[in-house]
Amino acid sequence: MRFTQATVRHTARPDEPPGAGATPQQARERAHPSPSYSAPSGAGGPFGGEDLLDGFLCEDPAAVDADVAGAVGATLARLLATRVDDARALDPLFARDVAERVADFTLRGGRRLRPRLLWWSLRACGGGDPAQVRAALRAAAALELLQTCALVHDDVMDAAATRRGRPALHASVAAQYGDGAPATARRLGESAAVLAGDLALAWADDTVTELLADGADLPPGAARRAHEVWRTTRTEMVAGQYLDVQGQATARHTVARAVRAACLKSALYTVERPLELGAVLAGAEASVARALCRAGRCAGLAFQLRDDLDDLFADPGVTGKPSGGDVREGKPTYLMALTRARAVGTGDRHALEVLDAAVGRADLTGAGLDRVREVVVATGARDAVETRITRLSRRALRHVALAELPQPRAAAALRDLLGEISGPRDGAAPGHRPAHAPSPPAGAAAAASSLPVAVAEVAR
Repeated sequence: MRFTQATVRHTARPDEPPGAGATPQQARERAHPSPSYSAPSGAGGPFGGEDLLDGFLCEDPAAVDADVAGAVGATLARLLATRVDDARALDPLFARDVAERVADFTLRGGRRLRPRLLWWSLRACGGGDPAQVRAALRAAAALELLQTCALVHDDVMDAAATRRGRPALHASVAAQYGDGAPATARRLGESAAVLAGDLALAWADDTVTELLADGADLPPGAARRAHEVWRTTRTEMVAGQYLDVQGQATARHTVARAVRAACLKSALYTVERPLELGAVLAGAEASVARALCRAGRCAGLAFQLRDDLDDLFADPGVTGKPSGGDVREGKPTYLMALTRARAVGTGDRHALEVLDAAVGRADLTGAGLDRVREVVVATGARDAVETRITRLSRRALRHVALAELPQPRAAAALRDLLGEISGPRDGAAPGHRPAHAPSPPAGAAAAASSLPVAVAEVAR
């Protein structure tokens, strides 16, 4: 493994104080991140321990192959140490209340799914020289910051109290100032979270701007194409989120609308664009990038449909969030839209009564949620979604094969990752699915057929 220092190291004379001769930027980059957002202890892989904190970046693609999440974490730790120091120089209170929380949230991220997709797309397309490794790690860090923006804002919009097993950012700020009037503390927490999401987005844009400015050693046209992908990704993320909240507010749970929201919010933002960004940074041909985009849309839709099922049927201990949140919040998911469409198509009044009484009810009881599960199974919607996930996953792998990627080992890793995205999780909630689910009733085929049409449209 070969590590290269991100900035030129100054060797101080014995009579010089620590850090003498370094520029302010270099001094900040060498600083140890503050305890409030330090990386979790015990990080494994080649990027754990001191390598994570000393300002080193790895240019060896094989080392990143061995620990993509660790490499991205190291890049984020270095980047965020600089950003938080800049915020602290502006105002210590702002740094403590907002900037450090953004850094902490980002460093304690989830599965690093988007960075892994970006990296293995780059590697499968033949990328891996030092400039491409640096660019990929920066782009991956920017994607994680963009995800921080999305999640922090999403928690405010959903009034969610927790995220990743910890208090949501707005709830954390409200608790910090809870000695005052509760309404004032709550409002401050929400305002702080809006600003924190904005700050994460600004830091993400700054990271991409630096990547593009340093992109002279990338393949011809790669910097320009990467900027186009980044610009599109940001807008698609916002559009998908708006369709989600608009559908929730208006209770317009049509199948076509649910598919469109899933495409924008998950298929494009979560899977397709990271794959495209990796291909672009590798200098892949446009035809290869298009094939990976098609694979990403199919896998991304499967990912969202799997998430819809898990929200209702999986063990909360596996998913990390309470069961039935989408139902209680009235989310316009494909699963619920299809269930309603099948009930309408067959005149199933009981199913419609259960859905009308349950969807959007924040105080829905466990027994009420059980009745929703029974209706989803009885209408055949659960089996239909499972079948659709399988078909989408197979289609994604076919598109990867058609891309004729030049690096077989990396292509295999990419295929495995796409399979992981849409594959079933352990921990399905027991007792909610009969051993033999009933076949879809006559007349429901028209409602179910709308998804294949939509998939054909978005996968072109």
